[in-house]
Amino acid sequence: MNKLFLLIVLSIFFIFSCKKDSFITSGDAVIGFSSDSLFFDTVFTSTGSTTQSVKVFNLNDQKIILSGIKLVGGNNSPFKINVDGAAGPEANNIEINANDSFYIFISVTVNPTTANLPFFLRDSIQVSFNGNIRYIKLQAWGQNAHFLKTPKITGNIIWPNDLPYVISGSLLVDTNAVLTIEKGCRIYFHADAPFLIDGTLQVQGERNDSTRVYFLSDRLDNPYNGFPGSWPGIYFGTESINNILKFAVIKNAYQGIAAEGPSLNINPKVILTECIIDNIYDAGILGVQTNIQAQNCLISNCGKNIVLGYGGNYNFTHCTVASYSNDYIQHRQPVLIMSNYIQQGNTILTSSLASNFTNCIFWGDEGNVDDEVIINRQGDSVFNINFFNCLWKVKNFPAGVDTSGMIQNIDPLFVEINNQKRSYNFRLKNGSPAIDRGKDAGINFDLDGNPRPVGQPDLGCYEKQ
Repeated sequence: MNKLFLLIVLSIFFIFSCKKDSFITSGDAVIGFSSDSLFFDTVFTSTGSTTQSVKVFNLNDQKIILSGIKLVGGNNSPFKINVDGAAGPEANNIEINANDSFYIFISVTVNPTTANLPFFLRDSIQVSFNGNIRYIKLQAWGQNAHFLKTPKITGNIIWPNDLPYVISGSLLVDTNAVLTIEKGCRIYFHADAPFLIDGTLQVQGERNDSTRVYFLSDRLDNPYNGFPGSWPGIYFGTESINNILKFAVIKNAYQGIAAEGPSLNINPKVILTECIIDNIYDAGILGVQTNIQAQNCLISNCGKNIVLGYGGNYNFTHCTVASYSNDYIQHRQPVLIMSNYIQQGNTILTSSLASNFTNCIFWGDEGNVDDEVIINRQGDSVFNINFFNCLWKVKNFPAGVDTSGMIQNIDPLFVEINNQKRSYNFRLKNGSPAIDRGKDAGINFDLDGNPRPVGQPDLGCYEKQ
């Protein structure tokens, strides 16, 4: 009996020993990582490197062979890997015992003063086994910058133009706080980073390209640096007051400028002077029962360039509002949509609407949108809309508005419209019908900072020189 029992025990031991020494080749095999993503969060102030590791686990009761572990970026990657003591961008046929593990060491070396680096360096490690592929994501900071994660501005804060600002999470200017952004600043937003203003934003850009203030996505690598909707946009809340943006450039956002609620003092909630809002996936400017003043602004190639709903008070002077279809955004919506109401369920709420548009251009692709200006009205609340000396493309003249000195359905002749190359220049050609057709609006220079003549300036944001 004892011999039989011993034989059975030895047989079981032998079977399990053989199983542990055999290899699992099924696609159902399972491996694990101590982490499936790594972020190297050292702030690089000089050339430097740092190392982290990931532990790889064989979660099976048999051996497994990992057919390949490789750095997807190869030798060109800023990251380097060392697989269980062997350095190189790739390792093959790594054997792991049952329920055993090994380390992958990952290092990154960065010179943050290299200006053409992206702010975020990205790569991944590809692990292949039994027909399966798993990835470990890698990310590190690149250029030297002010890296801010979910910052909250309180008090009076000034951002100088010393380094770029890279925002992840969100950026909030708290109620009663003031954020002043000096000329030449570049602010880059991650995909999860809206710019929320409950207090006050003061942007102090100047006319030269190097002294404008830029609000952009943090994806600087091709083709992502041209994608609309790459970051959420700038949002002015109901409590926000006294916002002024001068020579600001806002590009590639989901919404450019969004403002909600009436102004809480005698000043407009948002004043935009000499600003460019371009390549916005949804609305370039969205106003909901609010007060916006804009002069010498270009709002171009947005899903919906300007949307003003539920009433409000708006003044746009010498603005060019134009959209053309390209590979990223199809022009299917009017460039200006206005209404004095919103609908909540089956209820329509109305509010007074007062708007003046002076010396502006409203234009878009031929054939896609017949009426580039759409104005809707409900109820009998105050409704006072004026267009003075504007050029627009409309087939059906908007009802209930006052106009004078208008140019209708004549191409403004912009310098360059190349939809295939996505190259646009909204300055006016010689012979443009918009030249010398404006009225004196007291604005002495244009979006480029060039002088405007007294008496009969050109329409739009650019004065023909």
